[in-house]
Amino acid sequence: MRERTKKGKGQGAGLAGSLLLAHPALNDPNFRRTVILMSAHDSDGAMGVVLNRPLGRRLGELNGDFSLGPLASVPVFRGGPVQTEQMMLAAWQPQGDAFRLHFGLEPDKASQLITEEGVHVRAFLGYSGWTGGQLEKELKQNAWVITAVPGDLMTQAQDEALWRNVLGGISIDWRLLADEPEDTELN
Repeated sequence: MRERTKKGKGQGAGLAGSLLLAHPALNDPNFRRTVILMSAHDSDGAMGVVLNRPLGRRLGELNGDFSLGPLASVPVFRGGPVQTEQMMLAAWQPQGDAFRLHFGLEPDKASQLITEEGVHVRAFLGYSGWTGGQLEKELKQNAWVITAVPGDLMTQAQDEALWRNVLGGISIDWRLLADEPEDTELN
C-alpha cells in the first residue's frame, strides 16, 4: 500500500481532502446518502472512501492477523463499490485546528499512529473511484455536493446521521433537504 497524506480543509489539487456528499436526489444504492472523503483527484480520475457505511465489525474480527494487536478494535467500513475485497487503512491525526490525513497505511504505521492522542484509524473494504472526467460529469449533473471537512468529523456518528449533519451544516436549505424523509409520502 502506498501512503498518501493530505492536510484537511479541502486544500490542494482538485477535490483531494474534501468531502463529497451525495445529493438528496441521488438514488444509486452504492452512494445514496453517503459522505465520501476524497483522497485523490486529478485529470486521470478520482478516489475516496465512504465514511458512513459501518459494517458493524472490527478489524480483529475480520482478520486473525489483527486479533491480538493494537488494530483489533479498529472499525471497518464499506469504502465503496470498487475492489471490495481490498482493505485500506486510513488515519486522521489532529494538527491544531486542522488534521493530517493518512491513506493507504501499512499496518505497522497504523499501529504506531493509533497510540497517539486524538488519532482515529479506520479500515475500509473497497473504495469509491471515478475514471478521468467521470466525476466532473457527475458534478455538472449535481449528483454531489462538495464541502470542506468539518473539524469535528471524527467525533460525529459514522452512519447516515453523518450525511444529514454535514449536509445540513452547509446551509438552512440543505438542512431542510437533509431532514426530508426517504419516503416523501411520510412527509
